[in-house]
Amino acid sequence: MTPADLSLAVLSAVRSAVDGGELAVAVPERVVVERPGPGGAGEWASNVALRLAREAGRPPREVADVLRGRLVDAPGIAGVEVTGPGFLNVTLAGDSVGALVARIGDEGEAYGWGDALRGAGPVAVPEGTELRARVVAEAAGRLVRAQGGSVRGGGAAPVPAGAGRDEAVLGADGSRWALLHPAPHDLAHGAEVLEQRARNPLFRVRYAHARSRGLVVGGAALGVVPGAGPVTGEAARVLTGLLGEQPAVLVAAARKGAPDRLARQLVTLADAFFDFHDSGDVLPRGGEKPGAAHRSRLALAEAAGTVLAGGLFLLGISAPDHL
Repeated sequence: MTPADLSLAVLSAVRSAVDGGELAVAVPERVVVERPGPGGAGEWASNVALRLAREAGRPPREVADVLRGRLVDAPGIAGVEVTGPGFLNVTLAGDSVGALVARIGDEGEAYGWGDALRGAGPVAVPEGTELRARVVAEAAGRLVRAQGGSVRGGGAAPVPAGAGRDEAVLGADGSRWALLHPAPHDLAHGAEVLEQRARNPLFRVRYAHARSRGLVVGGAALGVVPGAGPVTGEAARVLTGLLGEQPAVLVAAARKGAPDRLARQLVTLADAFFDFHDSGDVLPRGGEKPGAAHRSRLALAEAAGTVLAGGLFLLGISAPDHL
């Protein structure tokens, strides 16, 4: 079960409690799950009970207890605990990392695409003749359509190649990133997207993808085939969490017509990949024999590269295997 799956399971528990007359609230559109904070437990946590308590006219912990009863027997969930003022803390059953990696392997660069916006009505995306508005609209339209939706406004036609005075200097990919990465109220980036170094966020994202591909090639040369399985360590936990959140990130970016949200998430994901890469050997060293740990770490690294490539594709930016 991925975080996106868990979010749907919690939402289903709310709907079930409402239908069963245990809670008198409006069912929210979506439920966010996050890593537990201080004092929490399990693998994932949700504050949905705190959000619904006032409308329900009941203390948050009572609401949480109702939802716990509906959630605890859901497939893929090993346990649910209520902590603090009313947080739901969930422990997943089985090998959640392996299941996530396997899903990414099955879906490939389309991981996180779906039909969340199908039938929801057109999503408004930026309009205007100014280049930044056109590039943002095009990328926003691609995000919306990846979720089965349609757009209102811009985003219907591609931006012509060669548009913009910066493209000759920054290149097509750098020019697009400079326009898409900043939040709408921030100025577009400039020369830093040319630098092949760590402070350039586009370089970090594309280098993380290239490094992932290089690990898979290197693994093949050593006889190490990626194999989904448990992966331990804090860096692996953080990376897995970000990979699991990617479908929800794509839906949120599509709903808001905001490709900058995806761009910044890719930077966070790339940084987490490098932390994971540096936290332990992905491939055997010296005369070390390949083992299950190498296969599972390589599979997680490969999954990260796949998600980075898929995100760049939605932004209209290439993901080369070599930099």
